[in-house]
Amino acid sequence: MKFLADIGISQKTVNWLRKNGHDAIHLREQGLQRLPDDKILKKVVEAERIKLIRNPDFRLIAKNHFAIFNCA
Repeated sequence: MKFLADIGISQKTVNWLRKNGHDAIHLREQGLQRLPDDKILKKVVEAERIKLIRNPDFRLIAKNHFAIFNCA
């Protein structure tokens, strides 16, 4: 599976996913930690990734084909 980890997700989680055979990247690794949510979601959709977040206030209206796991 392909994951994109948001700022609230630790690098340890990303490393664990990689160790277990997943294609995981962190926003910090891409220099995108200040990117607005709408642009992050666009990247998620374009790259066909699953977004990992830890943010109980995150609101999403699901459209298109993407998945988001809130790790809060």
